Amino acid sequence: MPAVVPETKSLNVLSQAVRHCTGCDLYRWATQAVFGEGRKDARVVAVGEQPGDVEDRQGKPFVGPAGKLLSRAFEDAGMDRGEVYVTNAVKHFKFEERGKRRIHKKPDRAEILACRPWLEAEMRAVEPELIIAMGVTATEALLLKKVAITPLRGKFNEHPWGTLFVTIHPSAILRAQPEDRDREYRRFVQELKTAAGWLRHRSAE
Repeated sequence: MPAVVPETKSLNVLSQAVRHCTGCDLYRWATQAVFGEGRKDARVVAVGEQPGDVEDRQGKPFVGPAGKLLSRAFEDAGMDRGEVYVTNAVKHFKFEERGKRRIHKKPDRAEILACRPWLEAEMRAVEPELIIAMGVTATEALLLKKVAITPLRGKFNEHPWGTLFVTIHPSAILRAQPEDRDREYRRFVQELKTAAGWLRHRSAE
């Protein structure tokens, strides 16, 4: 059945309500729904794909390896993670079990669309100036169409919910070949610096 999202701008009410969401089948296997986290008056919302294994267990977004890398990248880019609202396009962890491990699986279009009302509710509540879409799934959830990241990466686009800036997901850096990781990380930080510069320019207007 479709997600039942309360008509409210209270992030606390929304975060409680999402725990009971049965809008797609992912709730059957995930430990819990993982809602976004951050300031209600944040100027920036960063959107990833979905919670990972650590996030699923702890109930908080971006607390696993990719989240730690993201925090470091924000700092290196001159951004304060505490000033950014972080969330995911899909609120439940999709995985397959291999032995004792739970391996990430990419959510499909139906799952992305089922969860989009929650993302929209977060955007209504926060009303960000800038939305940083990290990775293909986040970008497709925001644009409602299939995309390739390369042509959009590092660029700004207008969106009904705020100005959209597209970059990669930090997990892509962790998956890169060891000899490529430093270069990919530096590029990611540079893109976040571009986003930070846009915000400074807006503040000066």
